Amino acid sequence: MPVGDLRSALPKLAVLLALLAALMAWSGIRQWRDAGLLEDTERARDQAVEAVLASHAAQVKQLEQRLASAPVKAALAANDTAAAAEAIRDGWSGAEQVEILDGALIPAYDDAPTFGYSKLALLEAGMQGDAVATRVVKDGKQTSFGLAAAVPQGAVYVRLPLARLTDGFERVAMPADGYLALRQGGYSIAQRGNSRLADGAERMAHAVGKTGLRVATAAPDSESGPLGLGAIPALVVAALLAGLAIAAVLVARGGLRLGNIGKKGTDMHDTDEPTLGEALLRDPPPASAGRAVAASEEGGDDAYRQADGKTVEVDPGIFRAYDIRGIVGTSLSVEVAELIGLAIGSVMRDEDLTDIVVGRDGRLSGPDLAGGLIEGLRKAGRNVIDIGLAPTPVAYFGAYHLRAGSCVAVTGSHNPPDYNGFKIVVGGQTLSGDAITDLYERIRDNRLYVAGMPGDLQQRDIAADYIQRIADDVQLERPLKIVVDAGNGVAGDIAPQLLEAIGADVIPLYCEVDGTFPNHHPDPSEPHNLEDLIQTVKRFDADIGLAFDGDGDRLGVVTKEGAVIFPDRLLMLFAADVLERNPGALIIYDVKCTGKLQGWVLRHGGTPMMWKTGHSLIKAKMRESGAELAGEMSGHFFFQERWYGFDDGLYSAARLLEILANRSETPSEVLAELPDGVSTPEIKVDVADGTPHAIVERFVDGAEFEGARLSTIDGLRADWDDGWGLVRASNTTPILVLRFEADNTAALERIKTEFRTRLQALAPELKMTF
Repeated sequence: MPVGDLRSALPKLAVLLALLAALMAWSGIRQWRDAGLLEDTERARDQAVEAVLASHAAQVKQLEQRLASAPVKAALAANDTAAAAEAIRDGWSGAEQVEILDGALIPAYDDAPTFGYSKLALLEAGMQGDAVATRVVKDGKQTSFGLAAAVPQGAVYVRLPLARLTDGFERVAMPADGYLALRQGGYSIAQRGNSRLADGAERMAHAVGKTGLRVATAAPDSESGPLGLGAIPALVVAALLAGLAIAAVLVARGGLRLGNIGKKGTDMHDTDEPTLGEALLRDPPPASAGRAVAASEEGGDDAYRQADGKTVEVDPGIFRAYDIRGIVGTSLSVEVAELIGLAIGSVMRDEDLTDIVVGRDGRLSGPDLAGGLIEGLRKAGRNVIDIGLAPTPVAYFGAYHLRAGSCVAVTGSHNPPDYNGFKIVVGGQTLSGDAITDLYERIRDNRLYVAGMPGDLQQRDIAADYIQRIADDVQLERPLKIVVDAGNGVAGDIAPQLLEAIGADVIPLYCEVDGTFPNHHPDPSEPHNLEDLIQTVKRFDADIGLAFDGDGDRLGVVTKEGAVIFPDRLLMLFAADVLERNPGALIIYDVKCTGKLQGWVLRHGGTPMMWKTGHSLIKAKMRESGAELAGEMSGHFFFQERWYGFDDGLYSAARLLEILANRSETPSEVLAELPDGVSTPEIKVDVADGTPHAIVERFVDGAEFEGARLSTIDGLRADWDDGWGLVRASNTTPILVLRFEADNTAALERIKTEFRTRLQALAPELKMTF
């Protein structure tokens, strides 16, 4: 190109470069500002947590000191509760009410709606231990801060204005565009800032110690710059482009020579130097996923080094048969969650899937792990719909309802508070077995896809849609009074609303979401976890009691007389109902279920099938076989008829109440009609980590049970004419799981002895108390 023509084109090029520089500069400044806003909001959140914790501790200390004071002790010793209450209140600024109630709480239970369920739950919690219990309660027409503690006469209750708890929260300096909310369960006690961000605030929530409170936090989403550049790279590129624009102007005006351009024998096609466009094509700027992992040369096979030099250890043991699960701070961290997100996103990319729903349970580690997971998914170019705090089945529902087809529930299920994990659905299929192992192998081998542009992120609340979908299909013929025990798990936020929407009269028990699970472990398969539910059902003369596990995908049931209805018997009731409309339908049950199920299904015109234990394995078998219904002894129920085929404790509760409300008999009478025998719950025997499967394999190899039909699809199950026994290896924890059932006690003891003797010979170190 002649030099003259080039000079005439340079002003236009300078304008273009200047515009690009301005765009890059604006993007960099905006990202810098947004990062600052996020940092300021997070700082405000941390200060708010400290302020609320200090206010909470101050009021708890007040009550503890007054209970230990001489005047209060003397009044309580003299059984003068009025004087004791007055001594506690004396000089306590803001104390609106102090009362001492009898431990039986009979007047409270007689008129619980007026007394207040939350106040009643607080008093029960206060009487259970030595520590002061606290809770934001509805007391009359006002919401207050309540404290309760045990005294010889029963319980002392102190009501304080909310300001005693929230003053520090209200004084924290925070940016106007951010959002903070002090929350207990699903209730926002106080909130500040941009309320339009409220729905997405759970993603950055932090717990206020072990108080059951949390500070939910949100800042406006920040979008990455052109080509996925972050703030600093965008500003650097802007400076380069501006420099090129200035150079182009100077050349056009003759203030800068073009060097060799135009010299004899040389033109632009002869030079080896690339143009800016060629340089960008040859070596594109770094993507937003600048922390993409690479195998560390020094960290061993399970260590991964990020671009910032940080090494991430990934424990292969967290990749289980049904899901991913580990201990937070030991085998699970935000960095590990991000790698898992990258691996899931890479699988989705291979299957040409773009959208995924993410929800989490109420564990304290949930917001951070969900944040890491979402970061990894977005780095893999996946578009994330964050539904925040939600039961696992609501996340499954979201995959259908939002037409994403994929979802991840961040949950530790029924495990202790320091556990957490991921239940994963990709393209409508729950990942299990080799598919879970493949995620680890992708991380180990660095087969992780990092997109040039991060995926989108949006927040959605679909709880109302979930409730409406079920209420449109299920309505009770007559009202039933039920007690719902969520065990402080995430189901407590939605279960009472759902069951009231279908026509039930709901009495909530431990429905405040609290990731420390202060009242009992959220595992309804353990009978001792149902004791409070049984007592509450009796106190309120309720028709039935329902219990959910930590993430709401399992259901437990007790009658008004206190009988625990094991899930395999509930499956009989569900099967009879489904088979009325679907004659010949396939009904699947796991190896831990009663031996009476096969005959029951056949008598009701269905096709029974026993299969392996595990929610993902059952769902895979349902898809393969076209079954209408499945269930597990653990309390997982899977309805394909009228639902989506995933395990859902909340929907199962609605279907159970529908059946019971349609019958003229009482719920207890209906449930008592189901075939029963003498049986044990699941018996769990601890073994050394890594040994359960080896022990079971040796047990199977040497098994000789005279007169029994043996099944080895999952461990070993021996069926006699008068009963059966099972031993299998848990796929989630280092335990052996056993269960026994027989027609009578003598047969049950015979079968238990057969199994115990053989196991003791194989592994003398095992402690077997069954």
